[in-house]
Amino acid sequence: MAIFLGSIADDYTGASDLANTLTKNGLRTVQTVGIPDPSLALPDVDAVVVSLKIRSVPASDAVAAAASAERWLRQRGAGHVLYKICSTFDSTDAGNIGPVTEALSDAAGGGVVLVTPAFPETGRTVYLGHLFVGGQPLNESPLKDHPLNPMHDANLVRVLTRQSRNAVGLIDLTTIAAGPGAVKMRLDAFRTAGVTAVIADAIFERDLETLGEVALEAPVSTGASGLGLGLARALVRSGRISSGGATTADAIRPVGGLSAIVAGSCSKATLRQLDIAERSMPVLRLDPERLLAGADEIAAAISWAGERIAAGPVVIAASAAPETVSRLQSLYGREASGHAIETATSIIAAELVERGVRRLVIAGGETSGAAVDRLAIPAFLIGPEIAPGVPVLRTVGNAQGDMLLALKSGNFGGEDFFTAALAMMR
Repeated sequence: MAIFLGSIADDYTGASDLANTLTKNGLRTVQTVGIPDPSLALPDVDAVVVSLKIRSVPASDAVAAAASAERWLRQRGAGHVLYKICSTFDSTDAGNIGPVTEALSDAAGGGVVLVTPAFPETGRTVYLGHLFVGGQPLNESPLKDHPLNPMHDANLVRVLTRQSRNAVGLIDLTTIAAGPGAVKMRLDAFRTAGVTAVIADAIFERDLETLGEVALEAPVSTGASGLGLGLARALVRSGRISSGGATTADAIRPVGGLSAIVAGSCSKATLRQLDIAERSMPVLRLDPERLLAGADEIAAAISWAGERIAAGPVVIAASAAPETVSRLQSLYGREASGHAIETATSIIAAELVERGVRRLVIAGGETSGAAVDRLAIPAFLIGPEIAPGVPVLRTVGNAQGDMLLALKSGNFGGEDFFTAALAMMR
């Protein structure tokens, strides 16, 4: 299998978001969970997104995992590798966006790396190096309170500089509006000055198309799914994609079985989606404090689901309001509390699959990663889009047989997302 575009995603929901974007823009795409076992037969595709869980691990671990994935992708022909990050740029001053970007650039022979989390379709734009969410500076938006990596600085040049060895530059909107030639000239000037990463403004899709065309000529870029859009369109325009475009029909062939929703995200969007779901299906809200205190919430949740799931989909949620999350983190620690929730929800998801669930929706990036790992799913085919950034996923090489999943980042989807997702899974 030879591919045109490779990507290393720092979490599983972000990987699905990117794979969805690439598919929508003409690339046949598969998402793997880690580096696949050599025995796994992957379909013939144009792009591969390797899903990792490296957003919040120590920087040295993130660099090592990304480097291994980069080597695997290059061995399969990837001329360009996109390091896919979250569109909220959430990371600490220790990394991991800076260290991984620099490591991937070094492995590819150096140069200047374009970096942008902009994705106008989902309300993320960058202007004069500052990240905006729905028109609000990141540090003033509800997304500033990420449970693992709170973001209180919208100035991305400043954020990336704090976690990078080398200088960070900015390519502003005026330069980007002048076209690819102007951007390349600016990059050449930065290269001469010793700058190795540049934040790029983008507020319209045409800006992403310009950045994608320029980035495709380099070995590495870093960005959210918006940059993936630009790269995909540049590849299609180049004439290198001869497949006739991506198709999603095979990914949504019916799988039968039971259906369920497991939520661990504490985002405002997910909390509202749970409220709406409660109007049409049974919802069990776990007590996060009891989970952290060692109470047997997991067994009780599985028993509760077992009594109801034959009649229709059930929802089990460990989601909580931000003030509750903050209180629990102060009592048990940020890492310990997050790990406990991820472990509990992943066990519940696996037990539901054991009981016949074949259509599963999971809300929350860390929750999704923990569940997919426990289910040992090696890869996904990308199906049609449920909501911006969230496709239907069909398992590839799964021991439990074919399943349909949706892995939703906490802030994604409209109020009726859970109902809409299940309606697309048959």
